[in-house]
Amino acid sequence: MKRNLTVILLSVVLSVTAAVIITNYINESPGTFFYSSDEPSSLRQVVLEHQNFPDFTYAAESCVDGVVFVKVVKREKNREASILEHFFGYGNPYSMPRESVNSGSGVIISPDGYIATNNHVVANGQQIEVTLNDNKTYPATLVGADPVTDVALLKVEAQGLPVIPFGDSDSLRLGEWVLAIGSPFNLRSTITAGIVSAKGRSLPDMRGEFKIESFIQTDAAVNPGNSGGALVNTKGELVGINTAIASNTGSYTGYSFAVPVSIVKKVVDDIKEFGSVQRAVLGISMVELTQELASLAGMKGDFSGVYIAEINKSGAAYKAGVREGDILVAISGKKMKNPSHVQATINGYKPEDVVEILIFRDGKEIKMEVTLQGEANAVAMADDNSAKVMGATLGEPDKDLLRKLGLRGGVEVKSLEKGKFKDAGIGKGLIITYINQTPVTSVKEALDVIKNAKRGLLIEGVYSNGDVYYYGVGV
Repeated sequence: MKRNLTVILLSVVLSVTAAVIITNYINESPGTFFYSSDEPSSLRQVVLEHQNFPDFTYAAESCVDGVVFVKVVKREKNREASILEHFFGYGNPYSMPRESVNSGSGVIISPDGYIATNNHVVANGQQIEVTLNDNKTYPATLVGADPVTDVALLKVEAQGLPVIPFGDSDSLRLGEWVLAIGSPFNLRSTITAGIVSAKGRSLPDMRGEFKIESFIQTDAAVNPGNSGGALVNTKGELVGINTAIASNTGSYTGYSFAVPVSIVKKVVDDIKEFGSVQRAVLGISMVELTQELASLAGMKGDFSGVYIAEINKSGAAYKAGVREGDILVAISGKKMKNPSHVQATINGYKPEDVVEILIFRDGKEIKMEVTLQGEANAVAMADDNSAKVMGATLGEPDKDLLRKLGLRGGVEVKSLEKGKFKDAGIGKGLIITYINQTPVTSVKEALDVIKNAKRGLLIEGVYSNGDVYYYGVGV
């Protein structure tokens, strides 16, 4: 009996000791675990650090000061008073313009005051103000904006601001934890957590406008006011700018979308350097590759890439030898998954860059070198009264100067930076009267002509001394 009791006690002691040792080892040492699916070749490595659950405190505390509250004041022009209002007193034809206030978020990307946000947050704003997490408030200037990617760049006059460093959005993994930081419903410095639900996601554009959409989809809660705020990884690095939600109610219902930081960085750098986005284009129209389309091209077995449905015969791809019906498999060695992936990849290049593409045609793969072309409508900043295009800031000229020169209207070159306007020899102060033989009397009219230009711009204008000049600007 005593012997049996001793054996039992000894077994208990050994079991407890082994459990303690194993527990300490797991808690004190990072563990590497391998998960294998039914496929023998499908082996994924998962590394667990000290905690089995993620700790967001570092990312939250290090990034919250780098996100600002953005307040935008918009003034709506009053409609012209009718004859009844003038002569019979209906309404007030001399009332002040109505003001509306929008708000959103922004991300500090440099200590000297550059802030990234969404174009739709600041579009048509006459007054922009940003408030830091410590409640300091600064007036902000719109440096430039790109409606195609919905990215805008603001500048405040300050130094030593807290910055969120850029991360690598291309290396994000599905299921990776991310944090969304912003000011939903004016609840400033709100932090929510979620995972990366999908990458390269595109959203339908009901207005039919061209968009570059390769969103990061997350299930981090994002609501009105989060737009322009930060999406960060657990290292405290910026991986995206929160932009949109998918909702039938206008509020968060489980899906939110962010512009990848790879696109944000390209847009911001172009606006700083050129005054407008230097967007490269292939000159093709694409559709998702299906089994049927792959079979038509002679692709057997597993298939990947995008199907080229149409091609611009004056575009970069056609000049390199690409044709309708080809399948675009890879760009610079990177396999293409869908049209959004192609857009995001090409958006990382500038006009005149040379890229290697891999296409599939007639049962075989062909490599080609493509010299990318630029986009004509490179407008970086636009509202009713001003625009920044090809390095030139266009605005309304002084009415007294128009009367002095005998002009009914025009658009004045307010300032010049590096860009195609300056390269063409255009000087500051030129009042543009015609573009491509079309009279322009407002910034909007000028932009409409520029956006529709196919080959180049013939600009006619008058300087303040009355001299008339003509300039040719390539697009």
